[in-house]
Order: sequence, then structure tokens, then C-alpha cells
Amino acid sequence: MVAPDYAPPAQPASPPPAQRPLRAWQRRAITKYLASSPKDFLAVATPGAGKTVFGLRLAAELLADRTVESVTIVTPTEHLKHQWAGSANNFGIPIDSNFRNTTGATSRDYRGVAVTYAQVAAHPTLHRVRTENRKTLVILDEIHHGGDAKSWGDAIREAFAPAVRRIALTGTPFRSDDSPIPFVNYEPDGGGALRSVADHTYGYADALRDGVVRPVIFMAYSGEASWRTNAGEEFTARLGEPLTQEQTARAWRTALDPSGEWMPSVLGAADIRLRQLRAGGVPDAGGLVIASDQTSAREYAKILHKVTGEEPTVVLSDDPKATGNITKFSESDDRWLVAVRMVSEGVDVPRLAVGVYATSASTPLYFAQAIGRFVRARRPGETASVFLPSVPVLLDLASQMEAQRDHVLGKPHREKDGWDDELLAAANRTEDEPGEDEKPFTSLGASAELDQVIYEGSSFGTATAVGSEEEQEYLGLPGLLEPEQVRTLLQQRQEAQLASRSRKRAEKADPQPVEHRPQSVQERLGGLRKELNTLVAMFHHRTGKPHGVIHGDLRRQCGGPPTAMASVEQLEERIATLRSW
Repeated sequence: MVAPDYAPPAQPASPPPAQRPLRAWQRRAITKYLASSPKDFLAVATPGAGKTVFGLRLAAELLADRTVESVTIVTPTEHLKHQWAGSANNFGIPIDSNFRNTTGATSRDYRGVAVTYAQVAAHPTLHRVRTENRKTLVILDEIHHGGDAKSWGDAIREAFAPAVRRIALTGTPFRSDDSPIPFVNYEPDGGGALRSVADHTYGYADALRDGVVRPVIFMAYSGEASWRTNAGEEFTARLGEPLTQEQTARAWRTALDPSGEWMPSVLGAADIRLRQLRAGGVPDAGGLVIASDQTSAREYAKILHKVTGEEPTVVLSDDPKATGNITKFSESDDRWLVAVRMVSEGVDVPRLAVGVYATSASTPLYFAQAIGRFVRARRPGETASVFLPSVPVLLDLASQMEAQRDHVLGKPHREKDGWDDELLAAANRTEDEPGEDEKPFTSLGASAELDQVIYEGSSFGTATAVGSEEEQEYLGLPGLLEPEQVRTLLQQRQEAQLASRSRKRAEKADPQPVEHRPQSVQERLGGLRKELNTLVAMFHHRTGKPHGVIHGDLRRQCGGPPTAMASVEQLEERIATLRSW
């Protein structure tokens, strides 16, 4: 047998978390805590930075010096209860994650319990009595969930007010509403609102600089989507172009329809990227598809089976085996996992390196938590690749990955973040049948093309067809790269792409006696839209202006409807105008 040209070095087995040296941010935060010994402490650390290790190391310290006698860990999901208990065991802290309100007690062999926010809200008095009976440390994981409902916030305050110490942890200390987060300090921001204040903050930009998390390469896919309204009207729009909120939402949902062409094309591209990573130094790299609902998740799994020849793992919110299936996938080297929300927050599957954001949820909170599943670094040079629809709200969030956010109360003129987050709540229920008002249109189909690549807030590349050599150049980036190497290669790919486009235009301009058949109106419109979008992308790279702003400027100067509804004459005028800028 011939040895491969390159074999990644064998990775030594990792010691348990309790035996590993603390990261610099963890040491600083623990030192800060022990110096002041506050009753309440809010630590904000980006997903993948090690919040669990921080919380458990502090718990071990407080138990050892008898500041506390018991630990209560509160999490947003059932799966996370068991995950925390497993981690706590590595620190010598046995935690009962099967504690039930109906029992109300646990074995004296345990040093504490793990419960969910919903479990506390169901019987706050029970948990208050438990907290009062022993000197208790409460660890509130993903504390922003304490504001999910007024009853939850009230219950958590009631249950854990008597705690000797409370440690609140979150990777995303912000919400899109005015529900205050329990046990979090708010201070005036000078503009008439109140802003959350963390005791220690370790953001994504800090973690990226320290090599604690992976850099994320976003592959944004556009394409034309068509749908029919209940009134029988048919519309066609291009993902990423300036559209009304309703048109964008419908084009987006049409693209995510598993019966169309967009999702199979994007899933195929994502699998190519995953295979590239596995062949290029990350042999156990895994992929995750985040779906909007259970029906779509099952259909995406069927598509992946056709694409890869392997059955993906499917995790559904009402499946009693969900926790076990996630753990089994995490410990295997299987390629793909398809889930609704079970893997969107807090779940630790370090080998996830490729994601497909196939959901219409679009709040900054949900996006940050979803992308957080892919950023945990295990060795130098690993990168994460996330495939997503090229819609303005997601492109904006992708470009602001390194931005720090706080929770603001009383923010004037608060805008609703995203379009379809109600669908996400419905996706977590057992039933997934849409309501009558949820499907006011019928998807007719959507094509896909790679629109741009976003890295460190910058955009690279111009629109290129699925399956083209240009797309393969971006999908084929080496599996192990340092952050500066990623940027250099993306710039080289872009320069080569633009040079190739220039050569082809020059060749077309060379007069040749070739007989052409007349173009149909559809072909003419399609060609002009593609040319316009290519020019917009080039203008974006020259000026830094977002694509949507450029399209808007063109419409203001030339008049007319959005690009998807513009005539041949209007498109030609916009192309000529943009060339003159």
C-alpha cells in the first residue's frame, strides 16, 4: 500500500478538563472572583471559550473552602443538564441530572443537582426550600434564558434569592426584548436606557486572537426564487437583492424548501467542503444542518443520504433518544448531523467544522448561538465553514461576528430582529403542521449560486454558478490554515476570479463571425441580472459599500422596480450607470 503524501500528526488523548491548565481568561476571571467574593458574578464568554470549565473550577474552590455545601446547575435544555453533570464528574463533583420535582430529594452521595429553567418555573418553592436548607452555589447557564418568560424570571428570583453565591454564565448576554435577565446588573447608558454589565467579558475577537476558537468562513449562496401567492400571482426574486421584508422572507423560505434545487445544491457544496477538510488534516470533521422544523429536517436528511451515500444522524426535539444520539454522534466520526434546535445552544460537539444554516430564524441571539457550535478550536489551523442564504440580515450578522453586544432595557424604537422566529418556537413543539396564516404562498423553486464569501467582516468573490471551477476554488481551501493564510488565499481566489472574468469579456468583445440564435426574454433578463450583480460585487470590493446599498443607489438614480422585476431596458440603464461610477 502506498503511503499518502500527507498524514496529520496523531493527536494525544486529551486529559480531563479538571487536569488541564486554565486558559488565560479563565485564570483572570477566577482571580477577579476570588479577590472580591461577590454574591453575584456574570461571566460573558464567547461560545467555545470554556464557560463550563470556569464555572466548575469555581464550584470546586467554593466547595473545598466550605463557602458552599451544595451546587445547583440550571440549564435551558434537558441535554445540557446531563452534559454539565458529566463535566462536573471530572472535577470530582457528583451532580444528579435526573433530579425530578416530583421526588424533591436526591441521594446524599451527590453534591448537587442539575435542573432546567422550566423545571424551576414549575415549582419555584421546592427549589427555594432546597436552596435554603444548605449553603448553595447556583450556576445559571445561558442566563439570558431567565428572561424568556415573566414566569421564568419570577420563579428563578424566588427559588434562588437565598443562595449564598450565584454565578451567571452566557455567551450571548443580549435579548431582542425588554425582559430583564434575573441577577444581572443594569446601568444607565446615557441615552435613557439601561445596559447589562458583565463582571468579566471574553469576546469572540479576544478568543480568536488567543487561538481559543476557530475563524469562521461564511459561504453565502444566492439564486432566484419563485413562488405563487394564494391569489394566483407568481413572483421571482433574487436572494440578497433589496426587497420588501415580505418578499425577502418568501424568497428565503422558498430557497429552504427541500423539494427545490437550492437546498440540494448547497448541501452538495457543503459536503464537498467537509470532504476537503477531512482529507486535508481534520479526518473526523463533522457537519451540522440546522433546520427550521422537523419535517424539513427529515427531508434534508434524505437529500444528504443521496448526496453522500451515508445515513446522517437526525435529532428531533420530541425524540426521547435525542441526547443519546447527540452524544453518539460526538464520539463517532460520522459525517453529518441534522437537527432542529437541539444543537443550537450550549451543546458541545467539538468536531463540528461545517454548518448549513437552513433556518429562517434570524435574531442576533439565535445566530450567535448557532454559529457558536462550530467555533471550538482543538488544534492550530482548524477553520469552520458555514453555508447560509445570501439575505441581508444574515450577511450583516456574519459580518459582525466579532461585535460585542449587551442587553439593553428601554431601548427607544426597538426593531424586531429577523422575520420568522415564531416558526422556531413552533419547531420545538411536537406538531409541525403549519397554520393557515403561515403559508400564504406556495414555493415554486429556487436555483443556487455562490454569491460571496465572508471572512473577518470582509466579502470576497463574485457570483458564480454551483459546480463551476470558481466555486470549487473556494470550496477547496486547505483544511488547516492560520487566520492570515485564510485571508491571503481568499484574496488570491478573488483576484484570479476577476482576472478570468476580464479575459472572457475581452474574448467576447473580439469580433468573430459566429451565428447566434436570438435570445429569449428570459435568457436576456437572466444574463443582464447576472452581469449587474457581478458589477455590483466588483463595486462593493472597490468601495466597501454593501450590495444592498449599491442596488438602492442605482434604483434612486435610474428609477424603476427591484432588479428581479426590472425590464431589459432598465437593467441595461443600471449597468451603464454603474460602469460610469
